[in-house]
Amino acid sequence: MSDRYELFLTCPKGLEGLLAEEATALGLEETREHTSAIRGTADMETAYRLCLWSRLANRVLLVLKRFPMKDAEDLYHGVHDIEWADHLEPEGTLAVEFSGHGSGIDNTHFGALKVKDGIVDRLRTADGLRPSVDKLNPDLRVHLRLDRGEAILSLDLSGHSLHQRGYRLQQGAAPLKENLAAAILIRSGWPRIAAEGGALADPMCGVGTFLVEAAMIAADIAPNLKRERWGFSAWLGHVPAIWRKLHDEALERAQAGLAKPPLWIRGYEADPRLIQPGRNNVERAGLSEWIKIYQGEVATFEPRPDQNQTGLVICNPPYGERLGDEASLLYLYQNLGERLRQACLNWEAAVFTGAPDLGKRMGIRSHKQYAFWNGALPCKLLLIKVLPDQFVTGERRTPEQRQAEREQAAYDQTPDAPQERQYNKNGNPIKPAPAPVIEQPRLSEGGQMFANRLQKNVKALGKWVKREGIDCYRVYDADMPEYAMAIDLYHDWVHVQEYVAPKSIDPEKASIRMFDALAAIPQALGIDKSRVVVKRRERQSGTKQYERQSAQGKFNEVNEGGVKLLVNLTDYLDTGLFLDHRPMRMRIQREAAGKRFLNLYCYTATASVHAAKGGARSTTSVDLSKTYLDWARRNLSLNGFSDKNRLEQSDVMVWLEASRDEYDLIFIDPPTFSNSKRMEGVFDVQRDQVQLIDLAMARLAPGGVLYFSNNFRKFQLEETLVERYAVEEITQQTVDPDFARNGKIHRAWKITAR
Repeated sequence: MSDRYELFLTCPKGLEGLLAEEATALGLEETREHTSAIRGTADMETAYRLCLWSRLANRVLLVLKRFPMKDAEDLYHGVHDIEWADHLEPEGTLAVEFSGHGSGIDNTHFGALKVKDGIVDRLRTADGLRPSVDKLNPDLRVHLRLDRGEAILSLDLSGHSLHQRGYRLQQGAAPLKENLAAAILIRSGWPRIAAEGGALADPMCGVGTFLVEAAMIAADIAPNLKRERWGFSAWLGHVPAIWRKLHDEALERAQAGLAKPPLWIRGYEADPRLIQPGRNNVERAGLSEWIKIYQGEVATFEPRPDQNQTGLVICNPPYGERLGDEASLLYLYQNLGERLRQACLNWEAAVFTGAPDLGKRMGIRSHKQYAFWNGALPCKLLLIKVLPDQFVTGERRTPEQRQAEREQAAYDQTPDAPQERQYNKNGNPIKPAPAPVIEQPRLSEGGQMFANRLQKNVKALGKWVKREGIDCYRVYDADMPEYAMAIDLYHDWVHVQEYVAPKSIDPEKASIRMFDALAAIPQALGIDKSRVVVKRRERQSGTKQYERQSAQGKFNEVNEGGVKLLVNLTDYLDTGLFLDHRPMRMRIQREAAGKRFLNLYCYTATASVHAAKGGARSTTSVDLSKTYLDWARRNLSLNGFSDKNRLEQSDVMVWLEASRDEYDLIFIDPPTFSNSKRMEGVFDVQRDQVQLIDLAMARLAPGGVLYFSNNFRKFQLEETLVERYAVEEITQQTVDPDFARNGKIHRAWKITAR
């Protein structure tokens, strides 16, 4: 066999340049880049060194032969002509991988079978002995790549992909592959920082991939030192003496590296379920003295081991797939930016993200960006120098002010700075600086405009809110069409519902505006980011708006008109309290004294609680949902109303037809449309209004009042009802100032017998 070989090294897309640099440093010559691969020439020692030391490659392929092929027969003969006895015993095992198409082969499985047949037929003995296929742990892995009519036949020296180092047996939901993590560390300058004795912190470490790869780089540990089985282990061309020499050298280098004082490498993870798996991975890598993992949120992450230590903060925040995810991620990125500015002055930072727009929301500029791919997802690596002049804050400072800040920061970082008065280069005394005040990131122009509108709305409603003692109210409802959302305050929580933008709106622009608004909300309303809940409101059908969206089960207590009510801001599209019906509930409370109250389609029975508060003789609440009736029971119990307050689980129409009781005050707020499996038929408020109101009026006692309302914007009350009953539209009387901007929020009528 030849002393020099053509080698192909495959890698994740986007790492070709880095891999070429690494492979050249390890001895590969005539290096050229291809898509997701590089190639070059090397001797066997270099091929082994690449297998052992490459932190970036997936596979190291040794090319046996290139040959032209026009069809499957050419493929078979080209493979068969190789002297396979130099590579594999007749009783050995093999696995074949085939990539590419053309030359009459459009099925990779068929191509792999042809390659296998060529090898097996060449090695078949007279007594029928032949190699068998073993896809998991074969003696020989063969790879054939078909490229524009040329077949490139190679041996895979790696065996399993080189990114599988062996330490990560436990992983999180969306882990980075080890070689991609290593590439990000290299691009981030970690080898330089580590050589200078710098520290490394990952505030969202997951199961510790960045930490382990960083420690292996710092301790000079070959990434595949602990691999026991290789693609060349049973290859007849294997040269054990060369391999043992390289492996022993790598072992000595690792021992020497681990004998050095360990660098400060720390990981922090909010999810308690990942802490032990991460620590187990560190233990398997043999790096427990170098790496520590703690449980902690990004907002409390404190990377500095002491005042003089600097280094690299690196992380791969989640990207988010649903709108609610992205909204919460905005605050995650903002928290990360705040921690960098507060606790990591003079450090470097590297943020690997599939949502680079969110990276812009950190309040600190990146000085360099690199494009990467995480599988099929395009990503960006944002490199940041954590210095005051990179901060994007609300205050615009002059160059002189920035220079003074830098001088003060440099002084504060000096390890042996004496306590007596110090002077800057201009001879002026430097006053001891107070603890720095970290400002909020400066809002974008759109974000500031949105914040101004929110503050204006809050101010306009302020006197009314204070006078009425209102705890929950709407502060914004698509006042500016380009910011299409509704924002409600629930005491010290904010509930945001984004309306889906029309198809005519550019989705990217809509997303940017949403992020602008979300960034503005906490600042404008003075509410912590953790108390902002975001949902998307789309056109609903059936009972979708009542379906569970989450399962946190967290209830908040709010006050309205002297009663306490429970709201759930996370689990359902609606919160359990329709704010626009506040005036109707207050009217019911004022009129309920001594009356029998019936609440149809009662939802969480908030109107029933108000009726009981107003002195109702009894309340009856009817709804088909057990979930909401349980919620209603809790609302009533919270206010001490347990007796004389009946809850009925039933289809309202069926219940009314069966009921013979009389009521003095009835409230109906039906859904627009409902088709629950427990219902008899389908309810449509426009079609079924006459039957519903007739059935309810049959239960109304002489002199009684029925209030009917709904939120269907196209609803029209049937003329036949006006002819038979005394009907008064009271919509304007049932709309408070916080909903006055929306003339179609609901319509309401007072109906009595003639």
